[in-house]
Amino acid sequence: MDVSFVSGQDKFNYRVCAVILSGDRILAMHDERSPYYYLPGGRVQMGETAEHAVVREVEEELNIRAKVIRPLWLNQGFFTEDVDQLNYHEICLYFLMDVSETDLAEKGERFTLYEGQHTHDFEWLEFERLQNEYFNPIFLKTEIFKLPEHLTLRTEYE
Repeated sequence: MDVSFVSGQDKFNYRVCAVILSGDRILAMHDERSPYYYLPGGRVQMGETAEHAVVREVEEELNIRAKVIRPLWLNQGFFTEDVDQLNYHEICLYFLMDVSETDLAEKGERFTLYEGQHTHDFEWLEFERLQNEYFNPIFLKTEIFKLPEHLTLRTEYE
């Protein structure tokens, strides 16, 4: 069971996201329901650690077994979701992931994968491009530039 519940027009969500970097690019995605880019990840299940959840979600969405390097951010967000029009109170943990031992590089700059009934389109976005894209979470548009250089280097696979 996901740690998520709805009360009227309000929804609480406990979520994890994978920060997958290659140089000055971040892997973002969108699907047929969402008009914006977002990061791979999903809801944490009851009794599941955040670390296990992010590895599971990356495996489900990207068909790879990534490794957690470290947590990067904890964000508490309040927003109205475009897809379901609910008012969200979301707690999200963002993890820097290591994909160097996977075949992610072979998938290309843009690629599509299918998970159940949903189509997921992935794209490597340059950090500067985030400013001009409809991208969530908004805080990442500036915080991504504050990462120490050694964190970026640990995840490069090209």
